[in-house]
Amino acid sequence: MTITHVSFVTLPVSDQDRALRFYTELLGFEVTADLDMPQGRWLQVAPEGAQTVFTLSGPGMGGFTPGEARGIMLVTTDVDADCARLAAAGVSVQGPDDLPWGRMASFSDPDGNGLMLLTEKEGF
Repeated sequence: MTITHVSFVTLPVSDQDRALRFYTELLGFEVTADLDMPQGRWLQVAPEGAQTVFTLSGPGMGGFTPGEARGIMLVTTDVDADCARLAAAGVSVQGPDDLPWGRMASFSDPDGNGLMLLTEKEGF
């Protein structure tokens, strides 16, 4: 096998502008692509310097259902601070909890796509 990395993960959303505000203003992601395509808007966001981006796929793009993505893990240096910031913005956060691999919490984007935050345990 010669696979080198994951290019993008599709996050199906019902309103790309609302999702864009959530991912950029609340999570601090950057826009990596925002193009008008024949089949719709191609909108991608990512944390600064990330190799993998999220495609915020609007209605009609690819046949995805908004809110069906699950288990997307976001690694952070301070899960507690990030959870406090999300909660202050009105996002329902479960955790953080101490687990063998680190400290982890979960939350959803405005469409219900399931995301997790993880501060990795040193040496794991």
